[in-house]
Amino acid sequence: MSAKTRTSIGLVSDTHGWLNPQLKEAFSGCAFIVHAGDIGTVDVLDELEEIAPVVAVKGNIDGGELRFLPLERVEEVAGKRIAVLHIAGEPTRPNRTARELIRRWSPDVLVVGHSHVPVVGRVDGTLWINPGAAGREGHHAMSFAALLHIDEDGDLFLDRVHLGAR
Repeated sequence: MSAKTRTSIGLVSDTHGWLNPQLKEAFSGCAFIVHAGDIGTVDVLDELEEIAPVVAVKGNIDGGELRFLPLERVEEVAGKRIAVLHIAGEPTRPNRTARELIRRWSPDVLVVGHSHVPVVGRVDGTLWINPGAAGREGHHAMSFAALLHIDEDGDLFLDRVHLGAR
């Protein structure tokens, strides 16, 4: 019996201008990386691009060159529609922007950031993932990222990437 083919996607948010060196190994082999905003500097995106192609949205702290990033993105990968939005609320109380994005695009997955709190939930059939904050700035005590895996049958699997204390 052969092993199933998997597509892996690195999920990160709230780096605030600093990329944890552990992400290079954690995201090695990913088809692409999603950054859900509050990137902080273009250098963070450049470093991530050395690992895999990056899909990013603008967060509320992203100015300068980052101000040109879109507020939302929707990408198709391995037969799944992945949406990205920085400020979305929580799965139990999605904000208007998140509700409208879900209604408009019917994504399989919505990757969000902003709260610095890792959360997984469902909203109207959409898997909601906040990987948590990966940077050193903010109120979070521990830093996280995530890996989303899509197998050839379309099944989704999620691994939390613990990056240690901020």
